[in-house]
Amino acid sequence: MPRRARIVVGGYPMHVILRGIDRAAVFFADDDRRLLLMRAAALARAESVAVHAYVLMTNHVHLLLTAPTDAGVPTFMKRLAQSYVQYVNRTYQRTGPLFEGRFRSSVIETDEYLLACQRYIELNPLRAALVKSPADYPWSSYRANALGTPDPVVTAHPLYATLGGSDAERQAAYRRLFADEIDEQLLTRIRDSVNGGFVLGNVRFERQIAAMLGRRTWRGAPGRPRAERPDEDQGDLPLSS
Repeated sequence: MPRRARIVVGGYPMHVILRGIDRAAVFFADDDRRLLLMRAAALARAESVAVHAYVLMTNHVHLLLTAPTDAGVPTFMKRLAQSYVQYVNRTYQRTGPLFEGRFRSSVIETDEYLLACQRYIELNPLRAALVKSPADYPWSSYRANALGTPDPVVTAHPLYATLGGSDAERQAAYRRLFADEIDEQLLTRIRDSVNGGFVLGNVRFERQIAAMLGRRTWRGAPGRPRAERPDEDQGDLPLSS
């Protein structure tokens, strides 16, 4: 059975997950993480891709990206993964693949879900019980978005600019978003969308993207109308959310 084509639409943000094979580790030292971030920053410039948020976990990577063309994100991800695998194989004298065959992804509706997705990504280390505050984790975009720490990887989404009239106001407003936990139903929707390769948005947005692509962009529920489809919770392992 042929695999379903990935949903990619230029100009819309995408939540992307790149996982190690069988959930195995993909980072073995801090230098590995530094190398991947350096490559990500360079490739983002080369491919005109904006990276709004990221987190590097032990066995996977989350990214929130926007590219101007349909080919932008897939090309960026292919080059980033290939470059990093070559580095790991050379550094640790190993052979073969490191990541799953395909990155997982979801197109995100900006107004309702972009900042929620950023929070989901940057809160990964807390859900894995690695730190008590997102600011304590050095391998994410939180410090750039919430504290103004310079980060060559991060480019703020235009929606971020609406949080305040100055950098300090925007950063303070962004930090306030983290005062409350993400609703479990929203967590489930974010997970289901990216793991299933579907759109994350309201019904109108799903229909809009479906009309652009000429195919369904939401999880199917045979025999039940779309409006009555319940969300399904796939859950996470502690280091694999």
